[in-house]
Amino acid sequence: MEYSSLQRQVAYMKKGLFDQGYLDEQFDELEELQDEASPNFVEEVVTLFFRDSSRLMANIEQALERCPQDFRRLDSYMHQLKGSTSSIGALRVKNECTKFREYCDQEHLDGCQRSFQKVKREHAVLKQKLESYFQLLRQIGPTERATRSGS
Repeated sequence: MEYSSLQRQVAYMKKGLFDQGYLDEQFDELEELQDEASPNFVEEVVTLFFRDSSRLMANIEQALERCPQDFRRLDSYMHQLKGSTSSIGALRVKNECTKFREYCDQEHLDGCQRSFQKVKREHAVLKQKLESYFQLLRQIGPTERATRSGS
């Protein structure tokens, strides 16, 4: 595929991630930190996010299965996950983390369980979409990146 066509495809894919609410401006900020000295910075940060967030979600899942539920612990785990999602600009996951924490405040177990299922779905969809995005970026080359989402 020709280079300019790949660039357009990457820009279109990234715009879609923003338009559909998967990402926010923090992702652009991360991309601004990427340079020739660290050409894969964003992909590395996102890879670490998915590794760490998967561990946190396993902790949340275990905490949800305990009786009685420790809503303070659940809230603490979700607070950590929300912070991680914020740092990469994972907007939909972050928003669902906020809902989960509201259910923790209310000690509403059913709400927490439903919300956690949504967190897991949004997390999985985002992972798949970002893997596709980075795969396309790798075809272009390490120093290129999509245009800013607002462009």
